[in-house]
Amino acid sequence: MSSPTTSKPFVISRTFVAPRTLVWDAWTKPEHLARWMSPKGMAPAVTRMDLRPGGCYHYSLKMPQGGEMWGKWVFREVVPPERLVWEHAFSNAEGGLTRHPMAPNWPLQMLSVATFVEVDGKTTVTLNWTTLNATLAEQKTFDDAHGGMTGGWTGTFEQLEAYLAEVQGKGRG
Repeated sequence: MSSPTTSKPFVISRTFVAPRTLVWDAWTKPEHLARWMSPKGMAPAVTRMDLRPGGCYHYSLKMPQGGEMWGKWVFREVVPPERLVWEHAFSNAEGGLTRHPMAPNWPLQMLSVATFVEVDGKTTVTLNWTTLNATLAEQKTFDDAHGGMTGGWTGTFEQLEAYLAEVQGKGRG
């Protein structure tokens, strides 16, 4: 089993005007993930989702200038609708782990913990990332990238917010 290293955790939270069950579904069902889970300008595609401890979410991100990047989550914990824990990595089309295509010192794996807390019909998602089995150079690369990760996740959360509003709007009227 992989273990955390000493890099500074990256933590980001966002509150959505949506019930926790809907936000959970948006994070765990392929038909939802394929609509929002990517950096802005990229198009996500789910190739495999097996939502259970030891199961995998394998996906690609189509880049606007062409080409694609692959990613893989291997679930450690699945506690509906409260908590997801997974090992996060770049991968190839076959699901093997690979290095970040643009950052050779990026950690091979990260531990991701997402929590979902509902208060008064609003759901706060908190994402916590740490490195796994990373070298000191990989930890430094991760620590130095927190600003970029904040920007990337802010855009991704904006897409989730728009998607949740769209989904909820379809159910009204």
